[in-house]
Amino acid sequence: MPLRIASALEIPPLLPGRVVHLPGRGEIFVRHHIHRDPEAPTLLLLHGWTASSDLQFFTAYEELAQDFSVIGVDHRGHGRGLRPNQPFSLEDCADDAADVVRALGVGSVTTVGYSMGGPISLLFWKRHPELVDGMVLQATALEWNATRSERARWRVGHVLGPVFRQVSTPRLIRFGLRKAIPRGHELSRFIPWIVGEVRRNDQWMISEAGRAISRFDARSFARDIDVPTAFVLTTHDRLVPPHKQKALAEAVRAEVVHLEGDHLAPMQMPREFAAATRRAVGVVTNRPR
Repeated sequence: MPLRIASALEIPPLLPGRVVHLPGRGEIFVRHHIHRDPEAPTLLLLHGWTASSDLQFFTAYEELAQDFSVIGVDHRGHGRGLRPNQPFSLEDCADDAADVVRALGVGSVTTVGYSMGGPISLLFWKRHPELVDGMVLQATALEWNATRSERARWRVGHVLGPVFRQVSTPRLIRFGLRKAIPRGHELSRFIPWIVGEVRRNDQWMISEAGRAISRFDARSFARDIDVPTAFVLTTHDRLVPPHKQKALAEAVRAEVVHLEGDHLAPMQMPREFAAATRRAVGVVTNRPR
């Protein structure tokens, strides 16, 4: 009886990767594309909750790499990110990213922060302003717990966290992805790779990251941001309501780029997401295409 040989895992185009040693923190895997033009601005990609740099931005990597140098980091407990024996904090994620920028010898960057990457981007500016040339915020909010219903939703999530950790099996992850990326979609062939990437996450730290997001509130300092800023607003977002996105965009005086999609637009609408991200980055860096 002939042996069945599994088909090769199909992987999307990714940027070059390397391990960077951060003194006092450990080793971290980093995506780092260096543009042939030494004058090209450098983008620092800061991904969202439960994602990684690859999962969040792989659909925009090629578009951005055409005109910019690009650094992509995985936050603590996410993807290949650090696994320190200490509580998760968004501030530590911002400091990790700053140490990566310094370790790579990059003078300053334009941050691109999606969802949870938005708070990390804001904290990156607050704690390391000398490293920030500009900021692109995407599908994110000024605060995450202003209403009673939001606070209740986070409390339920904290309670159910251990349950989700137990049922996060490859089969269940694949089922959820098939709902978001149906057969025939241009990215459906990458689902096995996406499942593998999702499973890199440390589920305990993911739960702690959710707790940190629920407590984040930038209303006390967002209006002080003094670098060029743009905002990619996902107009049909069911996770981060558009009105909350607009509040942050107004607070930081950002030029808004509308993306007619939900929170999973980077995967569900890859071409549109890449184009919207490139347009927003062009606004901030003054390098429109």
